[in-house]
Amino acid sequence: MNKLIAALSLSLLALNSTGQSYQHDLQFNHLATRWDEAIPLGNGLLGALVWQKEDHLRISLDRADLWDMRPMKGLHRKEFSYRWVTDQVHKKDYKPVQEYFDAPYDREAAPSKIPGGALEFDTRNWGAVQSVHLTLSNALCEVTWAGGTRLKTFVDAVKPAGWFRFENVDDHFVPQLLAPQYQGTVKNSGDPVGGDDLSRLGYKQGSIVQNGNSITYRQEGWGGFTYEINVRWKKINKTTVEGVWSISSQYPGKPMNEPAAKMTAKAAASDFNRELLAHSSWWQKFWAQSAIHVPDTLIEKQWYLEQYKFGAAARKNAPPISLQAVWTADNGRIAPWKGDYHHDLNTQLSYWPSYSGNHLDEAMGYINHLEANKANYQRYTKMYFGAGGIAVPGVTTLDGTEMGGWIQYSLSPTVSSWLAQHYYLQWRYSMDRQFLKEKAYPWIKGAASFLESITVKDARAHRKLPISSSPEINDNRLEAWFPQNTNYDLALMKFTFSKAAELATELGLSKESAHWQKILAEFDDFSLSPRNELMFAPSMAYNQSHRHFSHMMAIHPLGLIKWEDGPRAQAIISNTIHLTDSIGPDYWCGYSYAWMANLKARAKNSDGAAKDLQIFARAFCSVNSFHLNGDQTKSGLSKFQYRPFTLEGNFAFAAGLQEMLLQSYAGFIEIMPAIPAAWNNVSFEKLRAEGAFLVSARKEGSQVDEVKIVAEKGGKTRLKLPFKTFFAASNKGFEIHNTEDGFLSLSAAPGAVLVLKNGYE
Repeated sequence: MNKLIAALSLSLLALNSTGQSYQHDLQFNHLATRWDEAIPLGNGLLGALVWQKEDHLRISLDRADLWDMRPMKGLHRKEFSYRWVTDQVHKKDYKPVQEYFDAPYDREAAPSKIPGGALEFDTRNWGAVQSVHLTLSNALCEVTWAGGTRLKTFVDAVKPAGWFRFENVDDHFVPQLLAPQYQGTVKNSGDPVGGDDLSRLGYKQGSIVQNGNSITYRQEGWGGFTYEINVRWKKINKTTVEGVWSISSQYPGKPMNEPAAKMTAKAAASDFNRELLAHSSWWQKFWAQSAIHVPDTLIEKQWYLEQYKFGAAARKNAPPISLQAVWTADNGRIAPWKGDYHHDLNTQLSYWPSYSGNHLDEAMGYINHLEANKANYQRYTKMYFGAGGIAVPGVTTLDGTEMGGWIQYSLSPTVSSWLAQHYYLQWRYSMDRQFLKEKAYPWIKGAASFLESITVKDARAHRKLPISSSPEINDNRLEAWFPQNTNYDLALMKFTFSKAAELATELGLSKESAHWQKILAEFDDFSLSPRNELMFAPSMAYNQSHRHFSHMMAIHPLGLIKWEDGPRAQAIISNTIHLTDSIGPDYWCGYSYAWMANLKARAKNSDGAAKDLQIFARAFCSVNSFHLNGDQTKSGLSKFQYRPFTLEGNFAFAAGLQEMLLQSYAGFIEIMPAIPAAWNNVSFEKLRAEGAFLVSARKEGSQVDEVKIVAEKGGKTRLKLPFKTFFAASNKGFEIHNTEDGFLSLSAAPGAVLVLKNGYE
């Protein structure tokens, strides 16, 4: 045992050698008293929230695939078609559309993500809480009480289990396993933001059975779905107890999963410290993937907290990040917006930081989910649009089935195009040709084929959608539909055909590339105001504060209008951002500030980007770093002052800082393109650039001192020089050509390493 503890100590020391440090940890002198302020733990599949409910320590338990998958009542009727909706828009008879396809989402309790259950421990004799500490380096939560009791708990990074260890407890120590409130009087109904009462789901009460030092809870959901939670514990000595818990799920007609009780029985053959060692090793590797160091301590800490949550919520073999991922609400109610998959912004933003943040493996969970559901998307494409190719609902269940809601967005024809960008980014940042051939191009081709089939030509022979929208402008009213392409839809369609052509060329498919280029040329230009500001649509200028910057998609994330393209593009970008800022943030959410930081970083507006990140971290997050959407300071930063928890804002924040430190979307690598002048000492390690190049850089004082580039796959790139003169301090496998225009052309063998130093001349 002493050897094991020594090994664990060495592992933790190694963890602290990475960019993540003790100062980034969550530390409190009390436990949270509400679920959305709790300490979050997770491994992509399982999640836990550590908090206090009345006089009990509570650990909320969740699993990503716990879902009520009943079909949305009333949605699939004979009118369920894009053509029928288009006819209703043209007739200006829109109330039936709202009643048939929008209203069920608000009215019905399910389909919905559902919670698992909770462990509780009686703390009345333990005294007051003295400290609560989440160590980010190994995702371990520790709590101490005045009476000497101490808890250590973690969710295993690699196995479907959570562990706890209590020290200095008495002989009567017994956990309680509690079921969600699936029974009881319904008090809250028809509230998708606050959440309906769980009792609306109509489940029979599950069974909770104790057998010695093991408790099992079994719950039947809708349509034969069942899940099981088991916890078992053992005494290590008179005052120390260790325990392990797990959750299993079973859908009818699916392969049998190992029951939770069997999983915990296997785990219990080991012990807490041994499993903590393996768990810590996973986190050590995670933190070694990338690091940043900036002088703004608020921004730096928030970035590490976002990285931590990404590591806790994303795995390639687990369901992707939903609105709350593995931290479903534990308040007796359905999660905000049903905890579903919102593909009109939320899932996309959640994976923004994975690419330059060098977490491609975890990001594959998103792609794998889309691939697994492809046949269901094709069913929907045929049913609703009457077309081939790939369309994806904007709001879906776990298996990709449509849920309705405001259909301008929940049934938008360009959802698969925004998802296509993530296929493209995974390809560009990995340069995995097998992925390109088997996944990226087939998806993008499917999205392009679909769009080609449903678009029409206007009187000027420009290609357009029959009706178009811009999330979520004019809400779900008739006026939310536009007769011409909105800039949102137009940007996504242009992106799709452009990248279809690019990837077809990469694969040697010249005829297909030429076809996509021909279709691309048939689209009109973006709609601009007389002042060169992007509009919502040709008939509607940007004239209102709104949380979703759909009109600016061409700038970010799609990069169709680039600062690097010159004065006209720079004017459009600057003027559009200025107008958006000028109209103000009255109806922004937290994620709006995070997204704006990304936009300003692309515009090289370093101070503006940093300010928006500061506002996000200070005003729109819970004490545990969860994004709460509304302005928690109530200081005029938004008129939204509510607190529904969703994760996309958190991860958009991380991406924003990464955009300030490194950009490669414009065809070259740019070091620290949007760093405030006041940030004298800045560095980052192993951020990933397009082309599968890993980049590290250090700025000391007012100048970049060193740049290191590792060519993971080899190939060519360009580097915008961050210094006037330089020398190669080390070069293993790079060919360097100075083009005398402020750029270096680089050619590299796989695994090549180049270190450039500032010549200070």
